[in-house]
Amino acid sequence: MRAFSIVVLLFISINIFSAQTISEVQKLESLCRIWGFLKYYHPHVANGTFNWDQQLLQKIDELDGIQDKSQLNILYTQWLDSLGAVEKCNSCKLTNTKVYFRKNFNLDWIKDNNIFIESITNKLQFIEENRYVGTPYYFGKGGRKIFFRNDDSTGSKFISKKIALLELFRYWNFVEYFFPYKYETNQKWDDVLTEMIPKFLVIDNDVNYHLTLAELVTKTDDSHAFLFSPLISINQYGRRRIPVEYSYAEGKLIVTKINSNQYNEESVLKPGDIIYDINGKTISQMVNSFSKYIPASNTWGKIKKVKNLFLFSNSDSIEVKVEREGQNIALKAKTYLLKDIVYEKKIASRKWQFYDEEKKIGIVNMGIIEREDLDEMYQNLKTTESIIFDLRNYPKQTIRPLSLLILPKTSIYYEFTFPETTYPGLFYIRKNSIGRNNDQYYKGNVVVLVDENTQSQAETTTMMFKQHPKAKIIGSHTSGANGDVIRFKIAGLETSFSGLGAYYPDQRETQRIGIIPDIIVRPTLKGIKAGKDEVLERALEYLKTGR
Repeated sequence: MRAFSIVVLLFISINIFSAQTISEVQKLESLCRIWGFLKYYHPHVANGTFNWDQQLLQKIDELDGIQDKSQLNILYTQWLDSLGAVEKCNSCKLTNTKVYFRKNFNLDWIKDNNIFIESITNKLQFIEENRYVGTPYYFGKGGRKIFFRNDDSTGSKFISKKIALLELFRYWNFVEYFFPYKYETNQKWDDVLTEMIPKFLVIDNDVNYHLTLAELVTKTDDSHAFLFSPLISINQYGRRRIPVEYSYAEGKLIVTKINSNQYNEESVLKPGDIIYDINGKTISQMVNSFSKYIPASNTWGKIKKVKNLFLFSNSDSIEVKVEREGQNIALKAKTYLLKDIVYEKKIASRKWQFYDEEKKIGIVNMGIIEREDLDEMYQNLKTTESIIFDLRNYPKQTIRPLSLLILPKTSIYYEFTFPETTYPGLFYIRKNSIGRNNDQYYKGNVVVLVDENTQSQAETTTMMFKQHPKAKIIGSHTSGANGDVIRFKIAGLETSFSGLGAYYPDQRETQRIGIIPDIIVRPTLKGIKAGKDEVLERALEYLKTGR
């Protein structure tokens, strides 16, 4: 009798083990992966034969009746069989003419035997090996980067949990196959899916929908990424503002200017006030409160993005604590609708100028100088001993013509990775050269001013300047977001992320790190209060002393 009981228990345990109960998150995770993979790889899906969004919604419904691994694999087997036979592909082998970048590529989930039985794994691997290599239906390539098409999002209103999951799966797979820095995110992209599925399952209104989407986009850790949502702007940050201008330094804000208002009311704040507390939160706490929904490559990029939001509110006033003339003061500052704030017209900056009467130093504002200005600028500044290029801004496509004037020879200054459109998720490497062999190149010092505003094209331009034999980069770390931008919509909302990978010629990374200056200088509260440009002053000191 005892032996019989043991046999029965073994039989029951074997059946329980073989059933392998699957959680709701595991089911949805596997569905997201297979749906995205087939969308870009299966020859009869990637060519647009099926209404693929509708297929996903149908499969989400069918998952409700799935309890275990066996049932799940029956569902996937029937689904794969319904898509039609996949023929052997004779042109799917990778070419030897390209050098491939593989850090970002990972289809190991196909072999997860906790979820998939062997026959499903074999089917998916066969599809990978014999993938679609025709004209993709869901994306195209324009110039250097891809763009998404025939992939319309469902609008910005919360309709249902199924539609919310569709948008999550759509975005997650965009990143999975086309974001070049997926491997660099703080949280593994696989884990992002696991974390976000439960959050999308409890969405119940439009604001929560937008906030959860913003949290998802923030997981890219990319300063090129954003999600434009008026609902978030109004509900999370506010539509009213204290009418002052300020700078950020040393973890605090310093008021630099008081703007007037339509009611001619005076502000309780004064230029030089150092704000260290807003509605009971330190500036660091303010940064943290915004950071969940605002993507950035690093902490300084995060501060750059959120600092303009600090004095916004939906309330009529904001309580601030300030340092003023050695005293700490608590104030209640009135807020105004943006339409009621009066901004003075800014004086236009000069594109280039001589810094000194002796005309030994020239300064070029890279944010406003145009390509057509370069020859005139160079003719005037080529006899100087030094040119300071201010790149604490965004340049206007001047990198290549400038290199022809400034650099002594052709040199490889950057390495880019481009998406391999016949093998989604894989990128290939191409080295980029700049300049020309030029005996008439600029022989003086080339000093480049940078900070967290130096992003993308500005970072690439900085790398071009570094090819000059007498170049010196001065300032603080750059943004750490480079490689063009892919713009698209998710849930009807404008969004984006970097489209290409960008690296030093030796494959060292700049994404998330930024370009590290040769001489590091950060603005101080004391310097800002005195109206100094401390980065420029340090550059002038370097030109004077050589160190």
